[in-house]
Amino acid sequence: MTAHLVLASSSPYRRELLARLRIAFETDAADIDETHRRGESPRDLVVRLARQKAARVASRHQNAWVIGSDQVAVHDHEILGKPGSAAKAIEQLHLASGRTVTFLTAVCVLSDGGRRSDEHVDETRVHFRTLSPAEIARYVELEKPYDCAGSFKSEGLGISLFASIESRDPTALIGLPLIWLAGALRRAGLDVP
Repeated sequence: MTAHLVLASSSPYRRELLARLRIAFETDAADIDETHRRGESPRDLVVRLARQKAARVASRHQNAWVIGSDQVAVHDHEILGKPGSAAKAIEQLHLASGRTVTFLTAVCVLSDGGRRSDEHVDETRVHFRTLSPAEIARYVELEKPYDCAGSFKSEGLGISLFASIESRDPTALIGLPLIWLAGALRRAGLDVP
């Protein structure tokens, strides 16, 4: 079955990941308020945001399958957002050094104007090496991971910061769990290799 597919995101990382499945799609940014609500767990936050992104875009694409996704990095129950600056990235990496950061990546697939849905949360644990201040500063200078939760790009040089990764799906850490998503799209009747 051929269907119109829309990624509810402006993220170049998610766009590159979805392109790996070699199915036609377009992107449409959801532009929602992503503020963390008081008392909301990190898991509830990512699920809510993935749903809201998919719903917002589905309202503009009535006859499409819409994919919404969101990700948070969590250290000691504290959400680490996108750093936005070198200073904040350095601060986050100092915090992560020698420790474990958990990444929660939620995906929501909507169709029929939002009447049918499928969703999933993938959990990835990243164990960081003990990093020296010089290593952290050099990494941030080279890769400038200011738009990445946790302040690194695992698909780039950031992989050198880790001691190990625990994950069912390595693409989840980049922002879109393709193993689950490919299955969800096949279950929905889309032609995914």
